[in-house]
Amino acid sequence: MLSQHLRMKGTLPLRLLVADYGADITYGEEIIDHKHIKCERRINEEIGTGTTDIVEKGTENVVFRTCHEERNWMVFQMGTSDLVRALAAAQIVCKDVAAVDINMGCPKSFFISGGMGAALLTKPGLIADILTTLRRNLDTPVTCKIRFLKSSLDTVELARRIEKTCVSALAVHGRRVADRPRDPANWNGITHVVEALSIPVIANGDVFEYEDIQRIKESTGATSVMVARGALWKGRRI
Repeated sequence: MLSQHLRMKGTLPLRLLVADYGADITYGEEIIDHKHIKCERRINEEIGTGTTDIVEKGTENVVFRTCHEERNWMVFQMGTSDLVRALAAAQIVCKDVAAVDINMGCPKSFFISGGMGAALLTKPGLIADILTTLRRNLDTPVTCKIRFLKSSLDTVELARRIEKTCVSALAVHGRRVADRPRDPANWNGITHVVEALSIPVIANGDVFEYEDIQRIKESTGATSVMVARGALWKGRRI
């Protein structure tokens, strides 16, 4: 099971907590490349226990914090619209995390207006360029997350193009950009992606109870399950 936290929710204490509850992989809060490339990596001697801070240069503002304990299961989540910035940001933190993930599914207006998140879904060429650049220049595994396009065929075609970049896994959220959180997630659509790809597919959407984890895996055939809101609302029950 994977725990992917919403923006500003995936801080170190919460990641350690959900890992203790049973999550196999945890995702950090989504950090924008513009902000991350203005930072530097520092070892936090005060906290100790192998704590690493990514700090905004010239300040004491900690943008991202991780520790040695979560090194093998923590995924750094990034918002980007540019392959050069994406690589520069990833290189700062790649040795401290298990993988680097590009969020291409966030529907929030802030991200879309900046060409990030779900705005990338209509730019398959740019998606391929970003992922290929990261794969060629990082030793760390690279993953990404998308959501549905207007049709199942379009979604599958995009997923196949992403697979060709040699990413380690693809997460698929079962809603379109225009859908609201209250709209049911389309698990059947995730099945179409799973059947079309040979890389691991991570299913996401409407996982709020422990039983939902097995239900979505059986329904979609996905390799893994990503929990987001459910981990915040009902962490103990999942």
